[in-house]
Amino acid sequence: MTDKKKKSDFIAHGVVAQNRRANFDYLIEQTYTAGLELTGTEVKSLRQGHANINEAYGIEKNGELYISNMFIAEYAYKGYESHAERRDRKLLLRRKEINEILGALAKKGATLVAMKVFFNDKGLAKMVVGLGRGKKLYDKRETIKERDWSRDKRRIMINANH
Repeated sequence: MTDKKKKSDFIAHGVVAQNRRANFDYLIEQTYTAGLELTGTEVKSLRQGHANINEAYGIEKNGELYISNMFIAEYAYKGYESHAERRDRKLLLRRKEINEILGALAKKGATLVAMKVFFNDKGLAKMVVGLGRGKKLYDKRETIKERDWSRDKRRIMINANH
């Protein structure tokens, strides 16, 4: 028997993939929501939730922005048409935003990081990219301390109320 997907298994709108380490590894200064230029089998694979953006980053080619190293699994029922799993995909942004990002990327240490891929209410694939700088080890330690302290603070407040 074939394991056929039901229509309810597809993601109509909502988050498909998220890079949870982005805020830990990078100090994100600004975020942008960009459209993605995708092929048909890529969209179908995304709707099934088969994507990974943990190692994805933004690059510049001919004055345009592309997301590189984003993984979208091959669509199972592809027929004769398919796509490359890790190809560079064009980010669809306004010219003003592209110029802002290109100016920031020209500075030393700036990186464009993929943070989240989702389908909006209209059913279009979108990506949230963050413009940031890589954190040093001591910055990461500070982030861990802040996270632990906020967790302990919450625990103390809950126990104090009971």
